Amino acid sequence: MADFGRYYNEHDDRVGGPHFRNHKSRGPPRGRVYSVHQRLRGGPAGGFSPCFSGRFVDEDGDVNLNSGQGGAFQRRFNPYGQANRRGDGRMARDRRGGFRRFRPGGGSQQSGNAERQGAAPVSGNSKTWYKITIPFGKKYDKRWLLSSLQNHCPIPFTPVHYSTEGQKVQFYVEDSNTASALRNISHRIKDNEGYKVVVITNPCSPPSFLQSDLKEQDLEHLKQCMSKRFDSSEQFLDLNSIRNDQDLISQNISVILSRKSCMEAVIKIIKENIPQLTALNLSNNKLYKLDDLTELVNIAPNLRTLNLSNNELKSEQELDKLKSLKLTELWLDRNPLCDHFTDQATYISAICGRFPRLLKLDGHSLPAPIGFDVETRTAVPSCKGSYFVSDEVKEFILRFLNQFYSVYDSGNRQPLLNAYHDGACFSLSIPFTMHNPSKSNLGEYVNHNRNIKRIKDPVTRFRMLKHTRLNVVAFLNELPKTQHDLASFTVDVNTCSQTLLVFTVSGVFKDIDSKSKETTLAFSRVFVAVPAMNNGLCLVNDALFVRNATTEEIRRAFATPAPTPSSSPVSTHSPTQQQEMISNFSQKFQMNLEWSQKWLQQNDWDFNRAAQLFTELKAQGSISEAAFT
Repeated sequence: MADFGRYYNEHDDRVGGPHFRNHKSRGPPRGRVYSVHQRLRGGPAGGFSPCFSGRFVDEDGDVNLNSGQGGAFQRRFNPYGQANRRGDGRMARDRRGGFRRFRPGGGSQQSGNAERQGAAPVSGNSKTWYKITIPFGKKYDKRWLLSSLQNHCPIPFTPVHYSTEGQKVQFYVEDSNTASALRNISHRIKDNEGYKVVVITNPCSPPSFLQSDLKEQDLEHLKQCMSKRFDSSEQFLDLNSIRNDQDLISQNISVILSRKSCMEAVIKIIKENIPQLTALNLSNNKLYKLDDLTELVNIAPNLRTLNLSNNELKSEQELDKLKSLKLTELWLDRNPLCDHFTDQATYISAICGRFPRLLKLDGHSLPAPIGFDVETRTAVPSCKGSYFVSDEVKEFILRFLNQFYSVYDSGNRQPLLNAYHDGACFSLSIPFTMHNPSKSNLGEYVNHNRNIKRIKDPVTRFRMLKHTRLNVVAFLNELPKTQHDLASFTVDVNTCSQTLLVFTVSGVFKDIDSKSKETTLAFSRVFVAVPAMNNGLCLVNDALFVRNATTEEIRRAFATPAPTPSSSPVSTHSPTQQQEMISNFSQKFQMNLEWSQKWLQQNDWDFNRAAQLFTELKAQGSISEAAFT
């Protein structure tokens, strides 16, 4: 098997859906007119709400469930079959007055220190958005245009800030997949005059209205408004349809909780004033994502009841962001995600799988969760480290990985040609459970995702494989530049024979591509190798799986302390630590791996002493050029 080193020679939600027909050449669809009377819990007057799939759009691009002319609602799956006439007493009550001023834990202590406490929320983030432009779109009915776009677009999308400028229509979406899907349907829609609708997409900064912070005086008014909506006896905060609160409207304050700045302001007020909160009503606020609510896990640990009904949540995966909450009661009815379920059992199972302590869902009691009374706690076995079969195999694999990732992280992956067999095969996958990977740190990997849970078509599966070493390395060169933390690696050898070696490597790395900010990701990579000349490896299959790193993985990444001096010529460092030191030394001083290893060995694996000596001799010109070849 050839040593690897020697190879270096060579807010508008979806309008309509599948049930909305694209009435070609006849303008917008028609239907009955419904009037939806909303109560505090967000439901229609007099009963448990079904999930509505038809949604209409108001002038600022938000979804409005009160249909105008030409609108039609269609009833979809009702998870519980019949109406809940009364609903839940607490979440369906009329707004009741609470104390006028907050104090931590609830009470009536004088407040008004928002200005001194710096209550201004953080502005919106700087990720890329996409501006969608429809030339001559003003002549089209808004509902017909958006429903036509949605019927042709394979990805449900949320048009944010729908507006007209001259004769064109424009709105925003916030992920590359949706923008690409909309661009692909350009010229595929015909209006009633036979003209094709053109769709133009352009990347842009987040729209300014999403980044507008509330002024300090606005925050004080918001705080007083939330005080009136707070019931201190039950630690219940009612923010149902807060954008329509007359106290805020009279002060010309717009609190739209789907905006990051507004939600952060609300979260900050909760954190500073009512950390003992047990129930929160966020219904009727047109929320289409839950990223800004993740802090509730830390700032309101006693939260047990959460009402998210009558919002614009499209996928149950969005709930994964809140599954650390210990909820016993949850409301989700009248969200688009309900349309995805065909029966009650599937709906309950999907939600309870994320919130196992739930006793009530949408106001309906659930079976008590199954538990086990264990007299004594059983200790969970500690996680095992790497498994190499033998010390000989361990040394061999660690040497290979050090050389492989030194080249992989060098910025030029072309020399990896010598590590792969002529008929090698490569595949890349990311998690299937991610609702929108492009919004996470995996955007660069989305278009190459070959997760077989997602890709069902066998032809597409085959096409997304990279065959032959030329295609494999060419593809690797297209992936973002990286820096791997060798100290984080764990290796599991599952097959080892004279003719075949299969092992899995897991760890973390930084994506340092100039196209995006530096982020820490996690990976798992399965190498299938066969013997090559000179006691080395030749890769025949390489399967890479990339995901977002956990908080603990991010905390521990690249945190290995500097080596301590050793008085003994025998190294006290593990082989993995030695390989990491060699790699770091090589990258820092541009010295090749062989000389870096010799240099550290001669200095008893004292990294600082080796670095100091290298600097002195380099300045004197006493280091051979061979060290840098």
